[in-house]
Amino acid sequence: MDISSSPQRRTRRGFIGLAAAVAALPWIDRAVAGSSFDLPPAPGSSPGKAYPLYEAASAAVIPSAGHQSRVALGDSIVRLVRHGIIDRGKVFALRLRTEKMPDELSHVLSDPADAPIRLTRENASSYVDLLWPIGLANRMTGNNASPLFGGSLSGYASTAGWTLGDRDEGSSYFNSVPIVDMTSDQEALAIGVAQSTFRPCCDNSTFFQDCNHGSALLAVLQLGAAQGLDEAELYREALAFNCFWFPDSYIRTALYFKILRRTEWRDVDPKEVMGAQYSAQSAWQQTVQVPLQAIPDLIPEPESGADCGA
Repeated sequence: MDISSSPQRRTRRGFIGLAAAVAALPWIDRAVAGSSFDLPPAPGSSPGKAYPLYEAASAAVIPSAGHQSRVALGDSIVRLVRHGIIDRGKVFALRLRTEKMPDELSHVLSDPADAPIRLTRENASSYVDLLWPIGLANRMTGNNASPLFGGSLSGYASTAGWTLGDRDEGSSYFNSVPIVDMTSDQEALAIGVAQSTFRPCCDNSTFFQDCNHGSALLAVLQLGAAQGLDEAELYREALAFNCFWFPDSYIRTALYFKILRRTEWRDVDPKEVMGAQYSAQSAWQQTVQVPLQAIPDLIPEPESGADCGA
């Protein structure tokens, strides 16, 4: 989120909203960095009731086997370490007192990760955190037109929230070094998809990477474009990553398509779903949430105090 007071940007000033909007790397204390937005209601949260449509939508949107992406991290994390955007000392100091990194990511700071990402419920938040500094720091000519540029650059959650580099100001890394090598055509493709995709935590496009999820998804598009994915494939990847990062929103969207559009989730157009109507917060509320609320016993109530997001 940015720090301006514009209603369109749905932002806030300073660091007031940082704890809610910012996720740190998997080993950061979650009391400081809550990247969460929304999780599906916990199983058994409504004893004695069955929610077959919700359960079917959940299985379709966030399958238990995960999403086998075509996008790989490659040497992007190694480059971040080399340029000081990830400081290994800070990482390891924090990791000592927090949870263990997923096994498949245990060597990611020192070795290239050439295998395509398999995104799961268990590692989704870790990938937000690893992809975030890629989208933040990767140099693109097109970033000269980024909405982040200007007097507010240092106050966005995506910039001010990044504290694991060797500098005090995370904003100093923005658009600073070559992390993902793209041709001009690949860069144009990544930016075009970024400008047309949104996320349920705000009303801004992926190109307006004002929060950690925005930076992370921009990184997915940059890596995917550099690795030869075409436009349709980038939209599919964007939707899949967003589903694991904002599961409850997209489970409800799948219910909307099933019930009101009579379209199965497997048949939806990722480009349409990732557009503002179905992925930007305000439009999603009116398009999806309002009509679903009128349908009784469709969605289980979450347990009180349940956490949210990836």
